Amino acid sequence: MPILRLTDICKDYIQGKEPVRVLKNVNLTVERGDYLAIMGPSGSGKTTLMNIIGCLDVPTSGSYELDGRNLKDLTDDELADIRNRHLGFVFQSFHLLPKMDALDNVALPLLYAGVSVKERRERAAEALKAVGLEERMHFLPNQLSGGQCQRVAIARAMVGKPDLLLADEPTGALDTKAGNQIMDIFRQLSQDGMTIIMITHEPAIAACADKTYRILDGELHTGQPAPGGDGNEEVERKA
Repeated sequence: MPILRLTDICKDYIQGKEPVRVLKNVNLTVERGDYLAIMGPSGSGKTTLMNIIGCLDVPTSGSYELDGRNLKDLTDDELADIRNRHLGFVFQSFHLLPKMDALDNVALPLLYAGVSVKERRERAAEALKAVGLEERMHFLPNQLSGGQCQRVAIARAMVGKPDLLLADEPTGALDTKAGNQIMDIFRQLSQDGMTIIMITHEPAIAACADKTYRILDGELHTGQPAPGGDGNEEVERKA
């Protein structure tokens, strides 16, 4: 069973008095363990699509199934529970709490999930070790580099062992070296079986994923053509 299936997803916003269609009949199936990138220019609809996948917004029409469950008509509280229990988020801005050290920032989602203090600190320490920050777990965000802050954010996203990791321009605020380190972590997470959907406008970052899609004017297309292809094939890259 696919972990995620979008069927004919449309999203409209009201501008003035007229509805404007931002997403147009988007169809996407993601299997467990997939690592895919969605590319698109500014205004293409990629952030709107990510917000719907992340249960931060709801579609105007169409069907969204997550791990076999149709999410249509869920309440805000039910969507919040889905986000907390099944999804992990990594954004371009790290969104770390400045007065909390790395360990407490990573442990925060487990607090909301009702995990005991001892267990959440143990799991947070384990997640920080997985991203190479075991020696900086008691550093505040302003004592860490941008790349280290993003690694803390990744540890926070994975500490709840989500079914699906969503990354929105995860290297956008980083230099090339730090960005490459983040992509190495994503590759390892993928090899360990985590399902990852990454939004990016950078071809070099998208090339790190196994599958690439493009979104343009609200329509989702398969990615760059494989050698000898006509542009309609999905690209798969195996590291």
